[in-house]
Amino acid sequence: MRAFIASSIGVVCAAAAALPLSLPDDLTDSASAAPASAPVPVTAPRLPGSTQSLPLVPLEPTPTTPTATPTGSPGSDSSDTVSLGLPARDVEPFALLGVVWNDPEEELHGQVQVRTRSAADGDWTPWQDLEPHADAPDPASTERSGKGVRGGTAPLWVGDSDGVQVRAVPEKDEETGTVHELPEGLRLELVHPGDAPADDLTPQARASSEVNADLAPVGAHEIPAQDQEASETNPSAVRGGTETVEAKAVEDEAGAEEADTLAPIGPRPAIVTRRGWGADESIRGPFLYTNTVKVAFVHHTAMSNGYSCSQAPALIRGIYRYHVKSNGWRDVGYNFFVDKCGKIYEGRAGGVARPVMGAHTYGFNANSTGIAVLGSFNSTNPSSAAVNAVSKIVAWKLGLHGVNPRGTAVMTSGGGKYAKGTQVRFHTVAGHRDGYVTDCPGGRLYAKLGTIRETAARLQGR
Repeated sequence: MRAFIASSIGVVCAAAAALPLSLPDDLTDSASAAPASAPVPVTAPRLPGSTQSLPLVPLEPTPTTPTATPTGSPGSDSSDTVSLGLPARDVEPFALLGVVWNDPEEELHGQVQVRTRSAADGDWTPWQDLEPHADAPDPASTERSGKGVRGGTAPLWVGDSDGVQVRAVPEKDEETGTVHELPEGLRLELVHPGDAPADDLTPQARASSEVNADLAPVGAHEIPAQDQEASETNPSAVRGGTETVEAKAVEDEAGAEEADTLAPIGPRPAIVTRRGWGADESIRGPFLYTNTVKVAFVHHTAMSNGYSCSQAPALIRGIYRYHVKSNGWRDVGYNFFVDKCGKIYEGRAGGVARPVMGAHTYGFNANSTGIAVLGSFNSTNPSSAAVNAVSKIVAWKLGLHGVNPRGTAVMTSGGGKYAKGTQVRFHTVAGHRDGYVTDCPGGRLYAKLGTIRETAARLQGR
């Protein structure tokens, strides 16, 4: 999700000890040879589902030519290109990482790269870029202005790992020749997604399940699929029923269009609930709603496509924890996830049939829903199963709110790519890049949006 405007990212959990190590000869570079920083003190025991937070330190010698090195090119490790980072070191097990900094309004003018060591075979990866985070709560929203919100990169899933190395290279302004300063407070976040919580209903878990009670029993791991006739038989149920929530706080544009309750609704696909993918409900904030859903924004998570479908719940738990504990948001940013096998997952809590306010498309979270496909699709085609699944959730979700997937809708910008207050017309099935300065959802998935619109409209019977 490469972006050119920094977004909101937040504070972290207790730090954990990290010990320097020696790299194999063929992986040694100037960064790994720099003195290691002092171990970060342990302030609390690490438990399954946890975050290690490590401050980046100056790497010697001090850089004199701050020009970013090419992606994945460890052979080009010149010490004069490195400013801050971490020498190669042992760390406690983790599977997802990102880098955060203090000011969410500050842009990252530079390149952050990481490489990690596999816990399974001890092999080190090539250098990988961390991309700026293009998902965020809207400007001036309560969620964005919350205490502890930080700027940072998008999270990167690396699988089970126990070693890490980081370098952050400031860039030079081509016009002035001056070197940009890196943001203050740069820290590496290492996330262990943990296992699913114990199979008992805590008060928070019950609340997250009860808002789907019209669709599945309380405590269900999956909302079952339903054909179109059944979906349209009881529209009050499928559109969310009566409103019983922990907190009601609407941040919305004035005059939002009301749903056409007579519009066709697509068949409801099976949806894995938060309980099904193992959400730790104790870390999220209260529910937050907008008035309706006029546009579905399609995203990719910009992570490796090499995960197995059985790993998808762990990926989602990792993203959830990063969004809450590292970004400082109230919950995971997306409303839905889709894996490469075509399975659909509930995202942000509040009820899959309800207009839950997300944090996925900076400036346009009001009156929209965000659907993230796990993977990266800049140069890789999304699977047919994933594309079909996005079509299914679009047909159902937009149908609940009277929206034609082939249509367009006018949205009011909250700021970002478009100045605050600007009226922007979108396809009702749009890509993240349509609303924000980003490559998301990747060119290959973006090219499938026309297919998704047509398939979703047919599923609605249009």
